[in-house]
Amino acid sequence: MSKIIKLHRRATKRAVALPTPKPNRPSRSDAEDAVRTLIRWAGDDPDREGLRGTPARAVRAYEEWFAGYDEDPRDYLKRTFEEVAGYDEIVLLRDIRFESYCEHHLAPIIGRAHIGYLPHTRVVGISKLARLVDVYAKRLQIQERMTAEIAGCINSVLKPLGVAVVLEATHQCMTTRGVHKSGVTMVTSRMLGVFRSRPETRQEFLAALNMRERIGSIAN
Repeated sequence: MSKIIKLHRRATKRAVALPTPKPNRPSRSDAEDAVRTLIRWAGDDPDREGLRGTPARAVRAYEEWFAGYDEDPRDYLKRTFEEVAGYDEIVLLRDIRFESYCEHHLAPIIGRAHIGYLPHTRVVGISKLARLVDVYAKRLQIQERMTAEIAGCINSVLKPLGVAVVLEATHQCMTTRGVHKSGVTMVTSRMLGVFRSRPETRQEFLAALNMRERIGSIAN
């Protein structure tokens, strides 16, 4: 364990990207007008009975889908526990289902996140890891960045000996348009600290996920 701690201290810290300034948010009325414009562009009449309430419903849906912009993911990791009876093995939370949206086409990204970390002196409640995933998922995303953001946040706030994050997801921008390829799963990972520097620790994490058996079942 002392060797792992020394490796951790020597490892280069990866900074979490600073949040970009929030753009000026238009009014609800402006957002609803934008939806009406898209309905007309699609070829329909936003004033017909079936679509009359759609702009307001769409804006409410956007508030739910993109609620992550109004939350600070670090807040969920601030309350930690140090009374762990000397526990010094991997903490793994897998199969955290998430729904996000592709920033290129605004199409859904449906998947599961698997998070592992090796505690240094403290642990966090497991529900907080799930909430952390939701904060980043409820933003316009690409899977690669979301993977790095989750790992970077845990590493920055908890300061564990290592962090491992794997995301598996299907992208509707690929299945419902463009190449129309269904059944395709994208897998991304970010390994920090001992998960990067020690192959045996990384392998222990991946073995616990049974990755080979899981690929292909993500959309079920």
